[in-house]
Amino acid sequence: MRRRAVLGFALSGLLPAWVAAQTLPVMNVSTLVGDDPAATVSELVLREAYRRIGRTLVVHQLPGERSLMYANDGKMDGELYRKLGLDRDYPNLVIVPVPLLTFELVIFSRGTSFIVNGWESLRPYTMGFVRGNKIAQENTKGMKVEQVPTMHQAFEKLTMGRTDLVLGHRASGMAVVRSQKLDGITVLEPPLSSFPVYHYLNKKHAALVPELTRVLKQMQADRTIERIQKSMSGN
Repeated sequence: MRRRAVLGFALSGLLPAWVAAQTLPVMNVSTLVGDDPAATVSELVLREAYRRIGRTLVVHQLPGERSLMYANDGKMDGELYRKLGLDRDYPNLVIVPVPLLTFELVIFSRGTSFIVNGWESLRPYTMGFVRGNKIAQENTKGMKVEQVPTMHQAFEKLTMGRTDLVLGHRASGMAVVRSQKLDGITVLEPPLSSFPVYHYLNKKHAALVPELTRVLKQMQADRTIERIQKSMSGN
Protein backbone atom coordinates (compact mmCIF):
# COMPACT_ATOMS: atom_id res chain seq x y z
CA MET A 1 0.00 0.00 0.00
CA ARG A 2 2.76 2.44 0.97
CA ARG A 3 4.69 1.70 -2.22
CA ARG A 4 1.70 2.57 -4.39
CA ALA A 5 1.09 5.76 -2.41
CA VAL A 6 4.71 6.84 -2.92
CA LEU A 7 4.46 5.99 -6.61
CA GLY A 8 1.38 8.12 -6.96
CA PHE A 9 2.95 11.07 -5.17
CA ALA A 10 6.23 10.92 -7.05
CA LEU A 11 4.53 10.53 -10.41
CA SER A 12 2.25 13.52 -9.87
CA GLY A 13 4.87 15.83 -11.37
CA LEU A 14 5.99 13.41 -14.06
CA LEU A 15 2.73 12.20 -15.55
CA PRO A 16 0.28 15.10 -15.80
CA ALA A 17 -1.41 13.48 -18.79
CA TRP A 18 -2.23 10.27 -16.90
CA VAL A 19 -5.64 9.82 -18.51
CA ALA A 20 -4.22 10.18 -22.00
CA ALA A 21 -1.50 7.68 -21.14
CA GLN A 22 -4.09 4.96 -20.72
CA THR A 23 -4.43 4.80 -24.51
CA LEU A 24 -0.70 4.21 -25.06
CA PRO A 25 0.71 0.75 -25.91
CA VAL A 26 1.38 -1.16 -22.69
CA MET A 27 4.69 -2.73 -21.69
CA ASN A 28 4.26 -5.47 -19.07
CA VAL A 29 7.44 -6.12 -17.08
CA SER A 30 8.11 -8.37 -14.10
CA THR A 31 10.00 -7.97 -10.84
CA LEU A 32 10.34 -9.80 -7.53
CA VAL A 33 7.54 -9.75 -4.95
CA GLY A 34 8.04 -7.27 -2.11
CA ASP A 35 7.90 -3.66 -0.98
CA ASP A 36 11.30 -2.80 -2.42
CA PRO A 37 12.52 0.85 -2.62
CA ALA A 38 14.94 -0.12 -5.41
CA ALA A 39 12.05 -1.52 -7.44
CA THR A 40 10.02 1.62 -6.76
CA VAL A 41 12.82 3.89 -8.00
CA SER A 42 13.31 1.72 -11.08
CA GLU A 43 9.57 1.70 -11.78
CA LEU A 44 9.29 5.49 -11.49
CA VAL A 45 12.28 6.04 -13.76
CA LEU A 46 11.03 3.60 -16.38
CA ARG A 47 7.45 4.86 -16.28
CA GLU A 48 8.74 8.27 -17.29
CA ALA A 49 11.11 6.83 -19.89
CA TYR A 50 8.34 4.81 -21.51
CA ARG A 51 6.02 7.80 -21.42
CA ARG A 52 8.59 9.79 -23.38
CA ILE A 53 8.64 7.15 -26.13
CA GLY A 54 4.86 6.89 -26.26
CA ARG A 55 4.23 3.80 -24.13
CA THR A 56 2.99 3.02 -20.65
CA LEU A 57 4.50 0.65 -18.11
CA VAL A 58 2.74 -1.99 -16.00
CA VAL A 59 4.84 -3.82 -13.39
CA HIS A 60 3.90 -7.32 -12.21
CA GLN A 61 5.38 -8.72 -8.99
CA LEU A 62 6.19 -12.41 -9.31
CA PRO A 63 7.86 -14.84 -6.89
CA GLY A 64 11.53 -15.74 -7.23
CA GLU A 65 12.75 -17.30 -10.44
CA ARG A 66 9.37 -16.93 -12.14
CA SER A 67 9.99 -13.23 -12.75
CA LEU A 68 13.06 -13.95 -14.86
CA MET A 69 11.56 -16.98 -16.56
CA TYR A 70 8.46 -15.07 -17.66
CA ALA A 71 10.58 -12.24 -19.06
CA ASN A 72 12.95 -14.63 -20.83
CA ASP A 73 10.09 -16.73 -22.25
CA GLY A 74 8.23 -13.68 -23.55
CA LYS A 75 5.28 -14.02 -21.18
CA MET A 76 6.40 -10.60 -19.95
CA ASP A 77 7.88 -7.85 -22.11
CA GLY A 78 10.91 -7.48 -19.86
CA GLU A 79 12.44 -7.49 -16.38
CA LEU A 80 12.27 -4.29 -14.33
CA TYR A 81 15.88 -4.25 -13.12
CA ARG A 82 18.76 -6.68 -12.72
CA LYS A 83 22.56 -6.75 -12.65
CA LEU A 84 24.87 -6.55 -15.67
CA GLY A 85 25.40 -9.84 -17.52
CA LEU A 86 22.00 -11.39 -16.89
CA ASP A 87 21.66 -12.10 -20.61
CA ARG A 88 24.38 -14.77 -20.35
CA ASP A 89 22.00 -17.02 -18.43
CA TYR A 90 18.79 -15.70 -20.01
CA PRO A 91 19.63 -15.33 -23.71
CA ASN A 92 16.25 -13.90 -24.72
CA LEU A 93 16.82 -10.80 -22.59
CA VAL A 94 18.43 -7.67 -24.02
CA ILE A 95 19.94 -5.02 -21.75
CA VAL A 96 19.10 -1.32 -21.91
CA PRO A 97 22.64 -0.05 -21.16
CA VAL A 98 21.89 2.89 -18.86
CA PRO A 99 22.01 2.23 -15.08
CA LEU A 100 18.81 2.94 -13.16
CA LEU A 101 20.45 3.02 -9.70
CA THR A 102 23.26 1.47 -7.69
CA PHE A 103 22.37 -1.71 -5.81
CA GLU A 104 24.22 -2.28 -2.55
CA LEU A 105 24.11 -5.85 -1.22
CA VAL A 106 24.69 -5.90 2.55
CA ILE A 107 24.48 -8.21 5.58
CA PHE A 108 21.77 -7.64 8.19
CA SER A 109 22.41 -9.09 11.63
CA ARG A 110 20.63 -9.38 14.97
CA GLY A 111 23.37 -9.91 17.50
CA THR A 112 25.81 -11.77 15.24
CA SER A 113 29.05 -9.84 14.75
CA PHE A 114 32.18 -10.70 12.77
CA ILE A 115 34.71 -9.16 10.43
CA VAL A 116 33.24 -9.04 6.93
CA ASN A 117 35.96 -10.21 4.56
CA GLY A 118 34.15 -11.25 1.41
CA TRP A 119 31.69 -14.05 0.85
CA GLU A 120 33.83 -16.74 2.43
CA SER A 121 33.54 -15.02 5.82
CA LEU A 122 29.82 -15.97 5.77
CA ARG A 123 30.44 -19.71 5.69
CA PRO A 124 30.00 -20.38 9.46
CA TYR A 125 26.53 -18.80 9.48
CA THR A 126 23.01 -19.57 8.26
CA MET A 127 21.78 -16.90 5.86
CA GLY A 128 18.38 -15.90 4.58
CA PHE A 129 17.72 -14.11 1.30
CA VAL A 130 14.99 -13.72 -1.28
CA ARG A 131 14.75 -16.52 -3.80
CA GLY A 132 15.84 -15.13 -7.17
CA ASN A 133 18.69 -13.04 -5.72
CA LYS A 134 21.23 -14.33 -8.24
CA ILE A 135 24.31 -12.81 -6.64
CA ALA A 136 23.53 -14.33 -3.24
CA GLN A 137 22.71 -17.69 -4.83
CA GLU A 138 25.92 -17.80 -6.85
CA ASN A 139 28.20 -16.75 -3.99
CA THR A 140 26.77 -18.92 -1.20
CA LYS A 141 26.84 -22.30 -2.93
CA GLY A 142 27.66 -24.99 -0.39
CA MET A 143 26.82 -22.70 2.52
CA LYS A 144 23.84 -22.86 4.89
CA VAL A 145 21.08 -20.81 3.31
CA GLU A 146 17.34 -20.26 3.72
CA GLN A 147 15.73 -18.90 0.55
CA VAL A 148 12.34 -17.25 0.99
CA PRO A 149 9.80 -15.47 -1.25
CA THR A 150 10.08 -12.00 0.38
CA MET A 151 12.37 -9.87 2.54
CA HIS A 152 9.68 -9.78 5.22
CA GLN A 153 9.95 -13.56 5.56
CA ALA A 154 13.74 -13.39 5.63
CA PHE A 155 13.60 -11.03 8.61
CA GLU A 156 10.94 -13.18 10.30
CA LYS A 157 13.34 -16.13 10.20
CA LEU A 158 16.11 -13.92 11.57
CA THR A 159 14.04 -12.66 14.49
CA MET A 160 12.88 -16.22 15.26
CA GLY A 161 16.50 -17.38 15.41
CA ARG A 162 16.19 -19.69 12.41
CA THR A 163 18.93 -17.77 10.57
CA ASP A 164 21.94 -15.76 11.71
CA LEU A 165 21.96 -13.23 8.88
CA VAL A 166 19.88 -11.71 6.11
CA LEU A 167 21.43 -10.76 2.77
CA GLY A 168 19.76 -8.09 0.71
CA HIS A 169 19.68 -4.63 -0.81
CA ARG A 170 20.40 -2.03 1.89
CA ALA A 171 17.37 0.17 1.18
CA SER A 172 15.01 -2.81 0.83
CA GLY A 173 16.12 -4.33 4.11
CA MET A 174 15.91 -1.05 6.00
CA ALA A 175 12.40 -0.53 4.66
CA VAL A 176 11.36 -3.87 6.20
CA VAL A 177 13.10 -3.01 9.49
CA ARG A 178 11.18 0.27 9.68
CA SER A 179 7.82 -1.15 8.62
CA GLN A 180 8.00 -4.04 11.08
CA LYS A 181 9.56 -1.86 13.81
CA LEU A 182 12.31 -4.42 14.36
CA ASP A 183 14.80 -3.79 17.16
CA GLY A 184 18.44 -4.77 17.31
CA ILE A 185 19.00 -5.09 13.56
CA THR A 186 22.39 -3.83 12.38
CA VAL A 187 24.09 -3.67 9.00
CA LEU A 188 27.55 -5.20 8.93
CA GLU A 189 30.11 -3.29 6.88
CA PRO A 190 31.52 -3.20 4.30
CA PRO A 191 28.88 -4.19 1.70
CA LEU A 192 29.35 -7.58 0.06
CA SER A 193 28.83 -6.01 -3.34
CA SER A 194 27.91 -2.71 -4.94
CA PHE A 195 26.88 -2.51 -8.59
CA PRO A 196 24.58 -0.70 -11.03
CA VAL A 197 21.36 -2.34 -12.20
CA TYR A 198 19.71 -2.15 -15.60
CA HIS A 199 16.39 -2.68 -17.35
CA TYR A 200 16.06 -5.73 -19.60
CA LEU A 201 13.69 -6.33 -22.50
CA ASN A 202 12.64 -9.56 -24.14
CA LYS A 203 14.37 -9.74 -27.52
CA LYS A 204 11.04 -9.29 -29.32
CA HIS A 205 11.27 -5.65 -28.17
CA ALA A 206 14.95 -5.17 -29.07
CA ALA A 207 14.00 -2.32 -31.41
CA LEU A 208 13.06 -0.24 -28.34
CA VAL A 209 16.54 -0.43 -26.82
CA PRO A 210 18.03 2.53 -28.76
CA GLU A 211 14.99 4.69 -27.96
CA LEU A 212 15.04 3.84 -24.27
CA THR A 213 18.81 4.35 -24.12
CA ARG A 214 18.46 7.81 -25.64
CA VAL A 215 15.63 8.79 -23.30
CA LEU A 216 17.32 7.48 -20.14
CA LYS A 217 20.49 9.41 -21.02
CA GLN A 218 18.30 12.47 -21.50
CA MET A 219 16.76 11.83 -18.07
CA GLN A 220 20.26 11.66 -16.58
CA ALA A 221 21.13 14.97 -18.21
CA ASP A 222 17.95 16.78 -17.12
CA ARG A 223 18.31 15.24 -13.61
CA THR A 224 14.94 13.50 -13.68
CA ILE A 225 16.52 10.29 -12.41
CA GLU A 226 18.26 12.17 -9.59
CA ARG A 227 14.98 13.84 -8.56
CA ILE A 228 13.20 10.47 -8.43
CA GLN A 229 15.98 8.96 -6.31
CA LYS A 230 15.85 11.90 -3.91
CA SER A 231 12.05 11.68 -3.64
CA MET A 232 12.47 8.12 -2.36
CA SER A 233 15.35 8.83 -0.01
CA GLY A 234 13.65 11.82 1.59
CA ASN A 235 16.52 14.15 0.70
